[in-house]
Amino acid sequence: MSTGVFAQHGGAARDSVALTGNPASVQKVTNAVRPKPPKPAKTECSLGLRLNSNGWSLFTDYGSSKPIDEKHAERFFNLHFFQFEVTEKKDPREVKTSTGSSSGGGTGSYIYGKINNLYVVKLGYGLRTMIAGKPDEQGVVSIHWINAGGAAIGLLKPYYVNIGGSSTPVKYAEATGTSFLDPQQISGGAGFSTGLGEIVVVPGVHYKTGFHFDFAGSLKTVIAIETGANVEYYFQSVTLMAAKPPTNLFADVYLSFQFGKRW
Repeated sequence: MSTGVFAQHGGAARDSVALTGNPASVQKVTNAVRPKPPKPAKTECSLGLRLNSNGWSLFTDYGSSKPIDEKHAERFFNLHFFQFEVTEKKDPREVKTSTGSSSGGGTGSYIYGKINNLYVVKLGYGLRTMIAGKPDEQGVVSIHWINAGGAAIGLLKPYYVNIGGSSTPVKYAEATGTSFLDPQQISGGAGFSTGLGEIVVVPGVHYKTGFHFDFAGSLKTVIAIETGANVEYYFQSVTLMAAKPPTNLFADVYLSFQFGKRW
């Protein structure tokens, strides 16, 4: 019995020595237990809502990632992306006023002194550059510096109000300026559809820069907050309020909320 036990232990020892002495065997064992790294995500698509200091926006991003570190391509990467955005510009002095009178079955309200609505369609291309990354899948946040720019297509629509005693809505003009700016005569706003046939296209360009914070727990998910500044320049002057001179330049700061997928 003692001889058998010795033989068993001796055989195990020889096997261990043989395995240790064979680099190829050691490599096979190491490869067998080493987990495979996650497959790098090469594409990203997301939707978002942006709150601007002079309005709001809805947008979508679609882009491709460029690894910074090939060994950790699934965690450390920059993103080249295209962006489509629809926004409404507002003047900071806009205040909605209620007339307290019934018009069309409801209470009339309007923005005093507003003479135009400005809606903008933006097409842009940008780069998100990583400046701090998640060390692993349980990392809290990755931070990117974002720069983007492109075309801005402004859609300028006249703003109409209802004047007491008139069945036809009125927009701001030299002939109607007195009644348009007289609160005693205004019974409310004319509604969104009034003036759609008078939209004027105003071409321009835009540029933005800011910081993008991704809080997603999964490497395949986008849950992010972005904050920064945006500038737009139009090749034709735009007037939003009667008491404010026309301008070609709009600047704002923004905060956006974004969610999407990577694959």
